[in-house]
Amino acid sequence: MDASERQNTGREDTGREDPGHEETEKERLDRNLEQLLGELRVALPGVQVLFAFLLVVPFNQRFADITSFQQTVYFVTLLCATAACACLIAPTAHHRLEFRGRDKERIVFGGNRLAIAGLTLLATAMTGAITLVTDFLYSSTTTAIAAGLVALLFALLWYAIPIRRLLQRD
Repeated sequence: MDASERQNTGREDTGREDPGHEETEKERLDRNLEQLLGELRVALPGVQVLFAFLLVVPFNQRFADITSFQQTVYFVTLLCATAACACLIAPTAHHRLEFRGRDKERIVFGGNRLAIAGLTLLATAMTGAITLVTDFLYSSTTTAIAAGLVALLFALLWYAIPIRRLLQRD
């Protein structure tokens, strides 16, 4: 059923992932790009808040009391948050700069890779922030447990579950 037939019947085909649904390559790329940019709108506030937090931490009076380990964790976490911001914002910049170049497929596939890299860096930065705060407040054992659980949470929710579903579907 083409667009004019859907319009004439008053029905809208919303099952875009249905095998029977036909869409052109351009429509698919447009939809994929819109979905990617929408998903990035969800991730960006989290990375921006974390980045802002990390930028103000050194100006806290107690920051001078941190250990060498905490200083290293802080710096690595700050770098990961910075890189996450760069990766998660890059697809929007690429689209804006290249949208007239008619290479939307490259923008979508490259943007997908950047989004996955950005989310991985965001998970690493958030785990680092938990490590930093926990190590400042508690013992190294508590820090290791908390950081391990947070890393496991991200690994399961963001990667293992969707990858398992992909493998089961195939």
